[in-house]
Amino acid sequence: MKIKSWITAFRLRTLPLSLSGIILGSFIALSNGYWNWSIFIFAVFTTVLFQVLSNLANDLGDSINGADTEERIGPLRAVQSGEISKLSMKRAVYFFSFLSLVSAVLLIFYSIQNLTEELLYFYFSLAVLCIAAAIFYTVGKKAYGYNGLGDLFVFIFFGLVSLLGVYTLYSSDFNNINILPAISIGLLSTAVLNLNNMRDQVNDKNVGKNTIVVKIGPKNAVLYHVLLILTSFVSLAYFMFLEKGGIGLLALLPFLLLFKHISYVLSVKDKYKMFDTELKKVAILTFILSITSSIILNL
Repeated sequence: MKIKSWITAFRLRTLPLSLSGIILGSFIALSNGYWNWSIFIFAVFTTVLFQVLSNLANDLGDSINGADTEERIGPLRAVQSGEISKLSMKRAVYFFSFLSLVSAVLLIFYSIQNLTEELLYFYFSLAVLCIAAAIFYTVGKKAYGYNGLGDLFVFIFFGLVSLLGVYTLYSSDFNNINILPAISIGLLSTAVLNLNNMRDQVNDKNVGKNTIVVKIGPKNAVLYHVLLILTSFVSLAYFMFLEKGGIGLLALLPFLLLFKHISYVLSVKDKYKMFDTELKKVAILTFILSITSSIILNL
């Protein structure tokens, strides 16, 4: 029973979204003549550990801060349900913090031939920062997820850090054009969080979790959501066209379903619990976009 509870707490459904930037950044590197299987494997492994750490810390933090109430619409949390104690969850957070750091150090080790001394220290500091960001999203009195900064951090870490960071590990170079797909993945990841926050807005407001949705209100949050997806489309379309010409736009076919999703979101009125299913769709479509883009870039 405990094993099942821990697997549920890991929230494995969040992993494809977290890997989108890593996958696309890696295959952009491959399209430019850079590849290393060790870097790819440890980049994936490190990202998975960061995400699981974030999920466990989120479970713990929301429970401590009172955000996980009976009114919350999303999946039942492990600490909230009593399946896992707060002490056990704290120990798990410490354990996965350690595993994440070890994996990140190994990733840096296998990339060391591509890194200057300055980049070496930068990536080690970045690993520590990623661990801190994963934990303090909901943990602590000044958890940034409770102060409307979750969207910014998701955009930075799921988009910019993930894609641009892994690309430089392969190439020891920074290619300005890669900012475009990094922005696209970051915005779609932020859209997933925005759906989550729209779904939970009533409960979040009641418990003092001041997400962007709570701050700007549900109607503006819907418009914000549409802007995130449309801007992501323009950014990735421009990148793919610059890289592969007209054929590059074939990678954008999953956006047809995202546009359908936009239509649905615009039509929903006060039935925000319906967004849980849409959240999964956007996360999976973001992952699929990273795959289709990777394939087209390497044709």
